[in-house]
Amino acid sequence: MTRGAYIYNLGRVPYMEAWDLQRSLAAAVSQGAIPDTVLLLEHPPVITMGRRTDEGELHVPDGAEVEILETDRGGKSTYHGPGQLVCYPIFDLTRHGQDVKRYCRDLEEALIRTLAAVGVEATRIEGLTGIWVEGPPRKIASIGVHITKWVTTHGYALNVDLDTAPLTEWITACGLEDAQFTTMARELERPVTVDDVRPAATKAIADVFDLAFEVVPGEDAGLWAQPIHASLAAH
Repeated sequence: MTRGAYIYNLGRVPYMEAWDLQRSLAAAVSQGAIPDTVLLLEHPPVITMGRRTDEGELHVPDGAEVEILETDRGGKSTYHGPGQLVCYPIFDLTRHGQDVKRYCRDLEEALIRTLAAVGVEATRIEGLTGIWVEGPPRKIASIGVHITKWVTTHGYALNVDLDTAPLTEWITACGLEDAQFTTMARELERPVTVDDVRPAATKAIADVFDLAFEVVPGEDAGLWAQPIHASLAAH
């Protein structure tokens, strides 16, 4: 059964502001005040450390203009920056099977469909996290989620068109030694913007999770005003 959901196209948002927004939305979704909600955005340069980050994963050069933050998501360290599409689904998994592994597989499927829609063939690789382009394996998207009382936060980061050097030179990304990273622009050999990819990402999430999205204006997201529940519930 197709369910209604909200989607916000927020542009570039500092990581901590987006994290605060996720937590506020998660509380509203958990209370039934709003339906499942998806945030699509970019971050300024930031390195985030998941719950399984090990000592020694970070080797950021002195003077690098990047935030370094600990988070509550699963996984290890990763890098976000402009030119990367970040997707944060705030879903009540009691509506989607209450199955964490299935949820992660569905996120992977949404990424694979998003990439296919613009001409990039990508896949899962057994034993490795995220989504990859093969021959040789090159990581194009990362996944890291947090689930509390069956409500999800965090999500995926898709490399659209950005400098991948921080993923290999500043950190041991996702805990993978000697991993190669790529972008959609590199694979397609042409410029691609995050805005170019948003429609395909939106459709893929809607199709995989059986949702019908209502686009909510970014100014209604409550980024700089708390609490947000009353204004969101009015939509």
